[in-house]
Amino acid sequence: MPSWSRRYSDRIPGWHAPTSKAKRNRLALDFGRDGFALLTAVYAPQSPPWLRELPAVQVLRRVLVQIYTRTVSGSGREAVKRREAEADGLPPGQQRLTSPYDTDARRSVKGGLLWNGFKIHISETCQAPESAAPGNNADARSGRPPRSPWPNLVTNVITTDATVHDSAMLDPIHQALQRRGLLPGEHYLDSGYASAELIVGSLKKFGVALITPMLRDLSRQARANEGFATHDFRIDWQMQQAVCPTGQTSTTWSPCHQAGVATTVVTFSTRDCGPCPQRPQCTTSQLGRRQLTLQPQEMHEALRDARARQKTEEWKHDYALRAGVEGTMHQATAVTGIRRARYHGLRKTHLDHIYSAVALNLIRLDTWWNGNPLDRTRTSHLARLELALTA
Repeated sequence: MPSWSRRYSDRIPGWHAPTSKAKRNRLALDFGRDGFALLTAVYAPQSPPWLRELPAVQVLRRVLVQIYTRTVSGSGREAVKRREAEADGLPPGQQRLTSPYDTDARRSVKGGLLWNGFKIHISETCQAPESAAPGNNADARSGRPPRSPWPNLVTNVITTDATVHDSAMLDPIHQALQRRGLLPGEHYLDSGYASAELIVGSLKKFGVALITPMLRDLSRQARANEGFATHDFRIDWQMQQAVCPTGQTSTTWSPCHQAGVATTVVTFSTRDCGPCPQRPQCTTSQLGRRQLTLQPQEMHEALRDARARQKTEEWKHDYALRAGVEGTMHQATAVTGIRRARYHGLRKTHLDHIYSAVALNLIRLDTWWNGNPLDRTRTSHLARLELALTA
């Protein structure tokens, strides 16, 4: 058809969308109608069955279902329109195709950064450098920093699509390290990987203590830093009651499940909360009483203790050891270009990430064996890598 030739004669790299929004919308509907017409022909009884099994046909089918809706009236008239999230719904992000060329890539956003592709989780050793021994003036004369007892090396790399949350990967990371006998006694993480459940579970299952800042209490009272947050209440788990800072005791203790998670809802009486002078800061409930939602005791106490520890100077000094992984990410980006996937598909991208980790380890071993500080310029990284590979 002339219209098909006009729409699809140019390859996508040299194609430009119409500048008018109305024309773009019409063209999008034309694309949808053309796609459904093609699928209708492919699935027609007289068409060869193998056509339906072609990967490109399967991708086209998923894309059409994801982007368009198609209805057929009683008279056989077909109506194709673009799918709207509120009215028609959209597939979950983890199942939503974002590229017809790489069906494993997914779109995600984190900290204001929007990207389409994958996510890498890097684990490395983090040994604190030894202080220069007394009487050893060589390092003092050269100005070199104290040398670590051994180089910090990448120990594990996991690649996922971009929608997988960091906390979902902590158990797989520990399992991978356990299989190779590389489980640490303490695991330094950023806050995206941790939760009260994982703090308790990692210690029980793997014997690994998580050193990580916990996300702050997001209750209204904690955010405003006035009134009483959950941690201000004394919880008596044996008696199954809570005591507020003014000395009032809860009246109900109701174990339940919220979003599939075991919790306990604790409620105070309106007779106690009503006349309390602290009530406007403590609760804005229309019922005029305070209600708490508690995690199981072990998780509640682990979260409370972790939040208390991370406020101490000792914890902050200890956690500074994790800063090295930020340098690793920068080094991986500068040396290997790890932020841009070179290949299509999760498996090939993961293999590329493994090779990148091997390259970083070779660079670090070379500098450590030769007693040279790691130069932070990209050129020297590459030159040192070539030396390590050809020696």
